[in-house]
Amino acid sequence: MSMKLVIVGGVAGGATAAARARRLDENATIVMFERGREVSFANCGLPYYIGGQIRRRSHLLVQTEAGLEERFALDVRTRTEVTAIDRAARQVRVRELDSGRQYTEDYDYLLLAPGAKPVIPPIPGSDHPAVFTLRNLTDSDRIKQAVDGGASSALVVGGGFIGLEMVENLRRRGLEVALVELLPQVMPPLDIEVAARLHRQLREQGVKLYLSDGVTALQDRQGRVLASLQSGTALEVDLVILAVGVRPDTALAAEAGLELSERGAIVVDEYLRTSDPRIYAVGDAIQTNDLVLSTPTNVPLAGPANRQARVAVDNISGRRTRYPGVLGTSVLRLFDLTVALTGASEKTLRRRSIPFHKVYVHRGHHAAYFPGAQQMMIKLLFAPPDGRLLGAQIVGGEGVDKRIDVLATALRAGLTVRDLQELELAYAPQFGSAKDPINIAGYVAGNLLSGDEEFVYAEELNGASPDEWAILDVREPEEFAAGHIPGALHIPLGELRQRWQEIPRDRKLAVYCTVGQRAYYATRILRHRGLRPRNIAGGLTTYNLYQVESGRRCAGPLELSAAEDAGRGGQSSYSMSMCQPPQPG
Repeated sequence: MSMKLVIVGGVAGGATAAARARRLDENATIVMFERGREVSFANCGLPYYIGGQIRRRSHLLVQTEAGLEERFALDVRTRTEVTAIDRAARQVRVRELDSGRQYTEDYDYLLLAPGAKPVIPPIPGSDHPAVFTLRNLTDSDRIKQAVDGGASSALVVGGGFIGLEMVENLRRRGLEVALVELLPQVMPPLDIEVAARLHRQLREQGVKLYLSDGVTALQDRQGRVLASLQSGTALEVDLVILAVGVRPDTALAAEAGLELSERGAIVVDEYLRTSDPRIYAVGDAIQTNDLVLSTPTNVPLAGPANRQARVAVDNISGRRTRYPGVLGTSVLRLFDLTVALTGASEKTLRRRSIPFHKVYVHRGHHAAYFPGAQQMMIKLLFAPPDGRLLGAQIVGGEGVDKRIDVLATALRAGLTVRDLQELELAYAPQFGSAKDPINIAGYVAGNLLSGDEEFVYAEELNGASPDEWAILDVREPEEFAAGHIPGALHIPLGELRQRWQEIPRDRKLAVYCTVGQRAYYATRILRHRGLRPRNIAGGLTTYNLYQVESGRRCAGPLELSAAEDAGRGGQSSYSMSMCQPPQPG
């Protein structure tokens, strides 16, 4: 007798599971229920359809009901909602949304892929017709209709992935956009100095940015929306996008008595079985394992959902396949900037009291002598004493996605920073460098582990007394004149061997250049003369990112060319941008 598999939910997890199940068993009966009209669509592409970069709605349809039925001999039922699970009888109760007809369906195995649903904050007026969330194609149709209909201004509430993607695409459509985020930064998984680059990009693109602020009320103004903020600011806009986050859509699982986590996600084992051995679950609704922290987590990403679907169906079909967990690897484009991350962040490691080291590397995405190199900042987190990778964040232009994938692979493989030094990566001048930024990050981290270099971090110097620290700037005179850390002693690197005795000996010594390379050379010179200097990690560039977010005035250049600190006779190319404390909007 053939197996009968019932799948609840389509999109990434459910549709992938259905196709995999058919490939493994030609005789199985496979029924998939999806309450929406589209059984499988590219939900990650929805903001770009609204923004006009994906021009045809049909291009968002990964697979259609008819296509799945024809290619995989599936029984696909859209606009059909599973309302209850009878675990004892192995049945689901179903309602057809258009006709209202209700019936039951038997199963041998049940796979839940309900996904996540947008969080609707308890804001008075959030039911206004010009207030939207974005989860499916119907939502995107409504937002696009409003934009196409002449909307000229928008408020996006929430600075996560969906919020930032909507900000970018609404600006591309020509709307005036304000972004309100309750936290002090956008993209909460990032560390603050990396998020600072996104804040600057948003302001440069004309976005009014309100951090550490929230919406208290939404009121109608003749069809428009008046948003009142905690800060007292009032914003009148044509439409509002609520993008404050998502939560697992697990009401069905809860009513069936399946085990849920404290945060409402479906608890599964390493084989993706729920607390009922005949029911499996995948995707945004489940709790899985954090591969770095070895703790439970819920990560709503399409990539893990697809892999989980394959593993779950393997186990349903009798194959014993483990799902180890997630790293949370992700990438975001924000106008001309790309930001990506994998593994643990610094703030997560600190919160869990996990020992770590960190280094910063600023490098071009390909050889500096080849035109068009774009700089990226890599933040690498690793464990003492062996240098095992813990996490990474990268922000820059081109090439960020390539490097985060390398680091995610290294992290998954359990590699150390010394292994990064030995990675043989593709090189041609238009694609990379003979020493790739990944190799350089490994070298810098290795120097720290071996004791060849010591760092002091921007947060340690913020507010530090001049009586405690002497600060040495080893850049060229024109760079120093353009901006420097207040009170810094200036001795260009080329003069350091002759003038090193001018350095005070009664305080700790911090040395900096623009991104850290020349300062490293300087610390080596000074160490051979009996001093114990510490390199300001990431140079003035990283230091300034901290200054911006702490409301202090920047000390010098923020925009750097790919040739910066490349050792060209001490010369560097830069543009200076003195910055004031960030103002709301």
